[in-house]
Amino acid sequence: MHRVEYLSNSFYLHLGATDRALRRYRMFLHPPGRRPLYPQESHCSCPSCSFDDVRHARDVLEEILERLPKRAHAELGLLVEPLDTVFLRRTLPDPFAYRREWRTEFWWYRRLADTSEWG
Repeated sequence: MHRVEYLSNSFYLHLGATDRALRRYRMFLHPPGRRPLYPQESHCSCPSCSFDDVRHARDVLEEILERLPKRAHAELGLLVEPLDTVFLRRTLPDPFAYRREWRTEFWWYRRLADTSEWG
């Protein structure tokens, strides 16, 4: 992962980005209980603030997964897949996602979001 991050020319994929994205994804899913969770929009698009939106953290994980060799991909995938399962269970589908001006192939953007995760 370190080599992929180091050699990447991506604005959001830099040294330590994978670790930060994984920690952010876990933190978002950490609150106990059954209440739905709502990702928040990031108010700034800089590499640091963009992690305020957990969906960006998932974007970074997807980007690194695409660039990793098979073995490393499988190892990181074993960490990400259970988190994806929890994300799907703890978030709600956005019934109007198909009407959005911008559409994405990433399923984590087709979940309901809020302006704040914490209230």
